[in-house]
Amino acid sequence: MGTRTIRRVRRSGTRPDARTRKNYRLPQSKLDAARRVLGTTTETETIERALDLVVFGERLASGTARARGRAWNNVVGEMQRTAPEP
Repeated sequence: MGTRTIRRVRRSGTRPDARTRKNYRLPQSKLDAARRVLGTTTETETIERALDLVVFGERLASGTARARGRAWNNVVGEMQRTAPEP
């Protein structure tokens, strides 16, 4: 019986969800306004939620762009065909 060697593979960079410390110079008035709009309690949470909204907006825009080639009446017709009768 041979011995087993376990090798650890090191990956360059960090995990996508890894937290890193960042320092930014931002106007306090913008942070306060964003916190009120987003309903967050901390500045970190405010920035994270704002970034989430930016990413969501991009995904929504790209999905809308892909759907533009489809006729809207086809979508409505499909919904009417699959809807249960009252």
